[in-house]
Amino acid sequence: MLGAVLGLTACSGDEPQGAKPTAPVLQPGKPGESNQTLSPEEAGSARPGTPPNDADVTYVRDMIVHHRQAIQMAVLVPDRGADEQVKGLASRIADAQGPEIEMMDGWLKTHNKPPVPPAGHGDHNAHEGMPGMATPEQMDQLKAAKGAEFDKLFLRLMIAHHQGALAMADTVRTKGTEVRVQEMADDVTATQSAEIRRMQEMLGA
Repeated sequence: MLGAVLGLTACSGDEPQGAKPTAPVLQPGKPGESNQTLSPEEAGSARPGTPPNDADVTYVRDMIVHHRQAIQMAVLVPDRGADEQVKGLASRIADAQGPEIEMMDGWLKTHNKPPVPPAGHGDHNAHEGMPGMATPEQMDQLKAAKGAEFDKLFLRLMIAHHQGALAMADTVRTKGTEVRVQEMADDVTATQSAEIRRMQEMLGA
């Protein structure tokens, strides 16, 4: 799911506990050069070029919050879902977006920007108005659902979540300036558009 460029695929409650993700990120080489495999921290480091503007910083900070909720939704699937395809999709989302959060944290640190506070009970205020985010009521409904009902609700909420990420990517591609953030937005558009189509197929099956 990370794709050929920097992987960013789509906030209530706490982040899942466990070891920090360490999955590598593939960075394409320049013409004639080989690709490089980077750690999430290395992938967040700066390249020479135009410094980030406010739109870039806002995008990265908001996408960290956005990813956190996607993971919170995905980790509910193994115990509540029934469909193996849905479980596989949720596993890939969680496995991809953890390292991507690490990469974005590294980007903020490299540019001397404050980190995004850990997920907590006040997250809804932090993401109010952010495209695609599930409301606390929707998250409660998801946690209460089981089986096929859960699968359908998860897919609907995750489709909306991904569509919100596409809107955020469109905004930063227009207003942002920093090359790595532009790569993040391009990859969000490619990977999450494909996932939206797949989830829509699952709902229609």
